[in-house]
Amino acid sequence: MHSLKYLTGYSPETIAQVEDIINKDKLGEILLKRYPTPHEVRTDKQLYEYTAELKSRYLGKAQPLNRVIYDSKIKVIQHALGQHHYITKVHGSKTKTVNEIKIASLFKNGPEAFLKMITTHELAHFREKDHNKSFYQLCQHMEPNYHQYEFDLRLYLTYLDLHGELY
Repeated sequence: MHSLKYLTGYSPETIAQVEDIINKDKLGEILLKRYPTPHEVRTDKQLYEYTAELKSRYLGKAQPLNRVIYDSKIKVIQHALGQHHYITKVHGSKTKTVNEIKIASLFKNGPEAFLKMITTHELAHFREKDHNKSFYQLCQHMEPNYHQYEFDLRLYLTYLDLHGELY
């Protein structure tokens, strides 16, 4: 039995299917068939531009996006793939709000679908702070395959735990 910590909450049938795929050593093959190449968004500047384009397409009038970076301090083990920070700073009698998104550095080298899923998730927090029905509807509006990508991302993380790099 393998540690499937990223799949907690899924049905026993789903867990059994994943176990079977792992036991047959087919998980990497399946992931590479679905996602044959890693994305090209390597720098913080590229990540900012990528995220800003998604934001302008789906959340045009939402708060401005101040900063987007890859962060090596985010540990996926703690169930964080990215983080959205909404920081209010006081400057004399004025306040300034800063919106910042950090994406775990682990995703610098992975499929574009996973980067889009994580970025979509963090952008959805601009409108919905909690992980509620409205939040996930917004995620799915921005990325119709959101739930499939999230599941496949969990399979990808499982693969990385078992074998290391896929690409």
